Amino acid sequence: MKLYFRLLKFTRPHMFTLTLAVIFMALSAFFESASLTMLVPLSDKVLGQNKIVFDKPLPGFLAQIVDKINATPSLVMLNVVVVIVLIMFIFKGLFFFYRSYLITKLSQLVIRDIRNEIYRKIQNFSLDYFTQSVTGHLVSRITYDVDIIKGTMQVGITDLVYQLLTMIFLAAIVFYINWKWAVMSLCLIPVVAIPILGVGKMIKKISTQAQEKMGDLNRKLFETISGVRIVKAFSMEDEEVKKVGDHNFAFYKIMMRMQRRALVLGPMTEFVGACGGAAVLYYGGREVIQQRMSFGIFMLFLAALLSLIRPCRRLSEIHTINQQSMSAAKRIFEVLDTPVKVLEAKDAISLPLLGKNIVFENVSFGYDDKTVLENINLSVNKGEIIGLVGSSGVGKTTLVNLIPRFYDPVEGAIKIDGTDIRNVSFKSLRKQIGIVTQDLMLFHDTVRNNIAYSRETASDEDVIRAAKIAEAHEFIEKLPKGYDTVIGDMGMKLSGGQKQRLAIARAILDNPPILILDEATSQLDAESSRLVQEALDHLLVNRTAFVIAHRLATVMKMSRIIVLDKGQIIEEGTHEELLRKKGVYKRLFDLEFLA
Repeated sequence: MKLYFRLLKFTRPHMFTLTLAVIFMALSAFFESASLTMLVPLSDKVLGQNKIVFDKPLPGFLAQIVDKINATPSLVMLNVVVVIVLIMFIFKGLFFFYRSYLITKLSQLVIRDIRNEIYRKIQNFSLDYFTQSVTGHLVSRITYDVDIIKGTMQVGITDLVYQLLTMIFLAAIVFYINWKWAVMSLCLIPVVAIPILGVGKMIKKISTQAQEKMGDLNRKLFETISGVRIVKAFSMEDEEVKKVGDHNFAFYKIMMRMQRRALVLGPMTEFVGACGGAAVLYYGGREVIQQRMSFGIFMLFLAALLSLIRPCRRLSEIHTINQQSMSAAKRIFEVLDTPVKVLEAKDAISLPLLGKNIVFENVSFGYDDKTVLENINLSVNKGEIIGLVGSSGVGKTTLVNLIPRFYDPVEGAIKIDGTDIRNVSFKSLRKQIGIVTQDLMLFHDTVRNNIAYSRETASDEDVIRAAKIAEAHEFIEKLPKGYDTVIGDMGMKLSGGQKQRLAIARAILDNPPILILDEATSQLDAESSRLVQEALDHLLVNRTAFVIAHRLATVMKMSRIIVLDKGQIIEEGTHEELLRKKGVYKRLFDLEFLA
C-alpha cells in the first residue's frame, strides 16, 4: 500500500486532470445505475399494464413520482420511458468518453514523468553505478516496468474509482428496496475476497520474476545486436538465436503462470454472485407471486444485484493489475532511491578557466574493497602534457576519470587553481575538459551532429575545420551524403579508424583547455596514426593534457611521463630521464622496441 500511494504522488502535478476525470467517473457511474430504474415503469406500467407496488412507504417525492406513473396511460408512459432511456444513454456515453480520455491523458503524463525521472536519475549516477548494473536491466525498467505501471494509472485508478462508485449507487438501490435480501446476498463477498488476496500475493511474486526475465531478455538482445560483428565473426548466429529463444520462452512460461492465476478469479466471482442471485430470485419470486411487491420493483432489485457482480469482478482484476504494478514500482523505486555518490555541491561555484595548475593531493580511490589508486600526489602546470603509462589495470584511466568527477576520491582532493573540484559545478568543470577514450561512443545520427555533439550551434565551417585537424575531412566527403550521412548505431557504417577520428574531431571542436586522451590513436592504421598524431601535437600546444598510452611511442615527446604500478606513481620524468633511471619505464621501452 505504501508503494501504491507513493506511485500516486506522481499525479500531483496533474491534479486538475485527475479531479475532472473523477467527476466524470461519478456522473458516468450514476447514469449507469440510474438507467436500471427504467425497468420499473417498463415492466409494471408499460408491459404488465399494472400499478407499481412497493412493500413499504416511499419518501414524498418518490411517492409522487410513482403515483404519477401509475396514473399515466401505458402508451404515453412507453413514449416517456423511450425518451428518458435515450437521454440517459447519451449522457452516459458522453461521460464515459470524457472520463476515459482524461484518465488516459493522466496515465500518459504520469508515465512520461516517471520515465523522465528514472532517466534523469540514471544520468546523475557516477560511473561506479554502471560497473555494477546491467544495461539491459536498466533499459527494462525504463520501458517494460514503466509500461506495467501504466496499468495502475490507466486501468487501476479509473476502475477503482468508477467501479467503487458504481457499487455504491447499486448498493443504495438494493438496500433501499430490501436491506435483508441485500445483506444475505453481499455476505458472500468475503468468500471471494480471501482467495483474491491470496492470488494477488502470488501474482506479485510471479510478476517480479517476469520483470527479471524481461531484463535478462533485454540484456541479451542489447549484447547481441550491438555486438553483431563478433557474433557473425565466430558464426554464433544459431547459438545466439537459441539463447534469446530460451529467454523468451522462460518469460512466456512465467506470464502464462500469472495469467492462469489471474483468470480464475473472474469465474469464481461470477459463481458466488450467481449464488446470491439465485437466493434472491427464490425469495423475491415468492413476494411477487403473493403480490406484496410488483414485478418491476423486483426486476430492479435483481438487475441491480446482478449488476454488482461486474464491478466486484472488475475490482478483483484491478487487484491483480495493481499487484503486478507494485512489483514493477518496487524495481523502479530501487533505482530512484539509490543514492548518487558523486553529487554537485548545493552552493557550487562556477570554475574559471584553468589558469595555473591541476593538483592531486594524497588522492586514493577504490571500489568493492579493492584499492585502485593509493596516495597519488601530482601537480600538473598549465600547458603541460602528461603521459601516463603502465601495465593494464594499474589505474591510468581511473586517475584521469577523477578529474571530471566521474568518480570522487575516497581520500584526498583534486584542486584546479587551488579550488577543490568538489566545490564547483559539474558544467563549469566538464566544459573545460575534452575526452577521447578508447571505448568509442558515436550516435545514430549524422556525421555533423556527432562532431558537434556538445556544440549544436556550431557552424559548418567550425565542424569542417575540426574534421580537417583530425584528418577526417577527406573520408567524410567520400561518404554518400558527406557530413549529412547517418553513421548507424555506434557508427556501424564506419571503420574503426574513421570512428576514432570523428571522436577526435568532436573533442577538437569543443576546444577545451584540458584534454584527456585515452589511447586516442589506438584504432588507426600506421599512416592515419602518424597524420592524427601530428594534428594532436599541433592541438596540444598551450593546453594541459593527460595522454594515456600503451605504446610508448605516443608519449616519448611529452613534457613529463608518469609511470603507474599497483595504483601508485613509481616514476616520473621526461623520456630521456626515465631511460637513464633504468626502472619500470626502461623495461617497458625495451619490451616494445627491442623485443
